[in-house]
Amino acid sequence: MKELLPALDNLTAEGLWYIQIFVIVFVTLIASFVARQLLNKLYERFNQSDKVWDDSVIDAMRKPVQMMIWIVGIAFAVHIIGLKTEAPIFIAVDTLREVAMITVLAWFLWRLVNNVRVNYEEKSALKGQKVDVTTADAVSKLLRASIIITSFLVALQTLGFSVSGVLAFGGIGGIAIGFAAKDLLANFFGGLMIYMDRPFEVGDWVRSPDRDIEGTVEHIGWRLTCIRTFDKRPLYIPNATFTSIAVQNPSRMTNRRIYETIGLRYDDLDKLKPILEDVHEMLSSHPEIDTSKTLMVNFNEFAASSLDFFIYTFTKTVKWDEYHQIKQDILFKIADIIARHGAEVAFPTSTVHIPEPMQFTQQVDHESSK
Repeated sequence: MKELLPALDNLTAEGLWYIQIFVIVFVTLIASFVARQLLNKLYERFNQSDKVWDDSVIDAMRKPVQMMIWIVGIAFAVHIIGLKTEAPIFIAVDTLREVAMITVLAWFLWRLVNNVRVNYEEKSALKGQKVDVTTADAVSKLLRASIIITSFLVALQTLGFSVSGVLAFGGIGGIAIGFAAKDLLANFFGGLMIYMDRPFEVGDWVRSPDRDIEGTVEHIGWRLTCIRTFDKRPLYIPNATFTSIAVQNPSRMTNRRIYETIGLRYDDLDKLKPILEDVHEMLSSHPEIDTSKTLMVNFNEFAASSLDFFIYTFTKTVKWDEYHQIKQDILFKIADIIARHGAEVAFPTSTVHIPEPMQFTQQVDHESSK
């Protein structure tokens, strides 16, 4: 019996580290479950508010916090295994744990930036406020790029690499990379100019007189801009293209113009002036016409088969469908005014003058008598 006691004590000491690892994994599992439930409850509560930051932070924390708990627990368990086995591979556990924590922190910041952008757009839209999607997207991309670069450099420093040496190599290699990827860099700076100069933003209708480009801007990336044409086809344009072409942005027009020429018959010359006066009065009193802008109704030309006058005015709306409804209403009203004055809209005609038959017969008879 006395001989079995040292062996039992030795067995207990040998098996203790297995129990410790089991306890650590179990506690890690419980902590991860509790953290998940707690953060989910907090997110459901804060998501009901109209603030941008509270639910953004909680939502960004949910998965990274669980991952951080598992990294700490597994690193602790591996450290115990390393103390027991004394294998050289376990020397790097502390370094790998630090790199993993840096990665999780960068993941949290990435999610936070993205959540803040999405919440800002959604909650501003619910409040009826104008949302500057292009600026929000640009700031979000710059912050995420900064997070990636900073976390990468910190991770390299943690792994034992010299950050100053990496930056020096990047400065020398940047020249070669610049020549090899000049088109990529041109598109990158083209996208940067779009974000800074703001010739258009997401949702704008744009067109170019220099290229066959027309449609609605769907996405502005660092390399490409996606424009949805009016036949619903996506058009992907390198950003460098916008530095060398003219771009029109009809979405930013203040009014839409109505410019039409209408012709009356020559028989209605005496009715032309009162018709012009009535048309001008109708446009001046029309509720959808912006009378602060140029409004003209003038006799324009003695055309080949008509007396032409034109109307030149601007609508208050800039919406395409509303504009055509207003224009249709105005043209119908002009047709009613012309009909009310007993006039008619002219159409191309030709007049042939034929000598009178009696004169032609008398001339023939006279020549016969001679």
